[in-house]
Amino acid sequence: TIHQLSVFWKELIFVVGIGFFSLCFLMTSLGGQFSAKRLGDSPFTIRTEVMGGVESRGVLRKISDMLEVILKRMDSLSKLDNSTTSDTRRLDELSSAINRFQPAGLVERIQAIAQNVSNMAVRVEQILQNSMAAGRAVRDGSSGQCEVPRDPHYPDCPGKVDWMRARWTSDPCYAFYGVDGSDCSFLIYLSEVEWFCPPLAWRNHSSPPTAAFRTDLSSLLDQVGTGKESLSFMKRRMRRLASQWGTAAQRLHSKLRQRWREQKKILVHVGFLTEESGDVFSPKVLKGGPLGEMVQWADILTALHVLGHNLKISMSVKELQGFLGVPPGRGSCPLTGPLPFDLIYTDYHGMQQMKQHMGLSLKRHKYVCHIRVIDTFGTEPAYNHEDYATLHGYRTNWGYWNLNSRQYMTMFPHTPDNSFMGFVSEELNETEKRSIMQNKVNNMAVVYGKEASMWKQGKEGFLQILHRYMEVHGTVYYETQRPPEVPAYVKNHGLLPQHELQTLLRKAKLFIGFGFPYEGPAPLEAIANGCIYLQPKFHPPHSSLNHEFFRGKPTSREVSSQHPYAEQYIGRPHVMTVDYNNSQEFDAAIREIMSTKVEPYLPYEYTCEGMLERVHAYIQHQDFCAPELGISSLGSPGPQFVLLPNSSALTWAPDASAPSAWPPLRSLRLLASQEGQSCVEACQRANLVCEPALFRFVNNKEALQVQCEVVEAEVNHVYPAFSVLRRECSLQKDPLLYSCAGHSPKYHRLCPCRDYRRGQVALCRDCL
Repeated sequence: TIHQLSVFWKELIFVVGIGFFSLCFLMTSLGGQFSAKRLGDSPFTIRTEVMGGVESRGVLRKISDMLEVILKRMDSLSKLDNSTTSDTRRLDELSSAINRFQPAGLVERIQAIAQNVSNMAVRVEQILQNSMAAGRAVRDGSSGQCEVPRDPHYPDCPGKVDWMRARWTSDPCYAFYGVDGSDCSFLIYLSEVEWFCPPLAWRNHSSPPTAAFRTDLSSLLDQVGTGKESLSFMKRRMRRLASQWGTAAQRLHSKLRQRWREQKKILVHVGFLTEESGDVFSPKVLKGGPLGEMVQWADILTALHVLGHNLKISMSVKELQGFLGVPPGRGSCPLTGPLPFDLIYTDYHGMQQMKQHMGLSLKRHKYVCHIRVIDTFGTEPAYNHEDYATLHGYRTNWGYWNLNSRQYMTMFPHTPDNSFMGFVSEELNETEKRSIMQNKVNNMAVVYGKEASMWKQGKEGFLQILHRYMEVHGTVYYETQRPPEVPAYVKNHGLLPQHELQTLLRKAKLFIGFGFPYEGPAPLEAIANGCIYLQPKFHPPHSSLNHEFFRGKPTSREVSSQHPYAEQYIGRPHVMTVDYNNSQEFDAAIREIMSTKVEPYLPYEYTCEGMLERVHAYIQHQDFCAPELGISSLGSPGPQFVLLPNSSALTWAPDASAPSAWPPLRSLRLLASQEGQSCVEACQRANLVCEPALFRFVNNKEALQVQCEVVEAEVNHVYPAFSVLRRECSLQKDPLLYSCAGHSPKYHRLCPCRDYRRGQVALCRDCL
């Protein structure tokens, strides 16, 4: 036993010596023998492991093996059974000595030394890599590419580089993304991880993929999914219109003359159909509930798919988080990587969900410029600007997202501050049109009202007049018995599937509205099937000031009828707007309708081709991430505005340099409104459209063309504007408040108007 302990003691000393010798050997042979392996799951976790040659790994393995031998020998010693007292005493003394030596503590100390060595290896490797990278840059002649660019499109780049120079070590996430203290690494990070600097030409940038038109919808139908009646409704609509989308794609392909189109990565998050938002729409699909939103979303999905873009569809917050790579929690940690999508289409419910789960990344980062909000009724700039809305009484339950106003996309082109997205109605060929006109029943009317509540008090008077001339049909939902609100003389068909409703509309002469719902798709479908649409005129117009439905919506728009688009953009003979409270006027309108023949009519912008054309133009030309430069950034004397012949409008001088813009500056027509008149009205009077994207080119003294004793820049949604009496000129200080809708009795607005394509009010003549 004594001999065994002696041998053990010698081996222990030998192992300790070998261990320290090996550590010294490792520290003197670092030259690239170690490296850091970074985990992909978190930028703040760094794990080190030995990646060196056979020698260094073998030495550490010997240390580990020797320590295991020591522990085994100690274990066998503790089990020895000697009979003599003296041997037992000697064993106890040796055991006590070995315990004082604490081999377990030695193991911990050796491990700590090894960890320090590994950390040192990481730093040495970084130094070597930086040195080699610098050498390659000099050899390749690319070192000049690391000069900090002075690009007016990226004005924050130099300041961000200065910040990185001083603070790049303040957070390990920068090193995780490859920042090593060199200007090259700063510029790579600021151009590829964040977006403050322009892309570096010498980096390997793969060409963006090409978007090719698609006519097969099968993969889209699979993506939409199942399990809800709302999704089933959308898929039925997609299938029914599939052939028309295919034909429209072929037409647009020919019109674009094989022009190259970049394929975008697009996420569509339908927030209002998520369980987290309550999804009140799905249970009502088969009970007469509103379908307008689902019609629009189905058409948006189809248009994006047919245009050939790379589409992901999210119908739950869990799917949204997965697609965006959002970490768990409530959004306290920012997303550090680039957004995996070029565009995100969502709605107000989706915006709220993204705010909750993206947190700082949505509010402070540049992710927000990629978002498009599908917004049925529109959001005006005064409501969109959070601070301004709060200070001036425009704060509502919606809005206040501080977006560019054109990022809101509406169902109808009622608010030029926003982008008109729209939807489609079924288009008829010439044979179908002739058949419809031959089979019209001259005294047949269909009422626009699927819910029994729409037939309540106040409708009896004009319905009796209608019944005097025409057979009245309804499509009111009921489960077991006829709704008592519907008069007995009305032939109620119940809620009809879409194809049966189309058949009914193709027979009817009149489609009559009750005043609600506002601005739905049904009137356009009726007009497209050869009906005349009759709707009530509102005295006074309905708005958030006098009507509960609009209260809380982020717009001051005044609605003059149930369907202002039909009234303004279609009009007689297809649309008649009368005062239902005036029985004589209503009676005369019915008699006029019965004696009027109309062909089925569908505005081009509500055909499949029209929507594809419009969405294509938005995707290819609208960029809210790049800074919008005005006249002051042109680097030359201000541009010249010249008076158009036989007009009070100014336009961009043909010999003046025209900066890149969409819509192009040659479409600009600069007008001054009357006092108290909005730019929407001023442009409409000249048969033009107010274009908020062009405000930045007229927000200057030269464009005012009046004598100004005082020129000030302020934050106000009616600026730029001027007062003739006070000779005051006011320019806009905050671009988020450029507003076509704003008006004031004190000021003439300065209005950037533009022309538009026939049947496509969203696009100027040269915008495609």
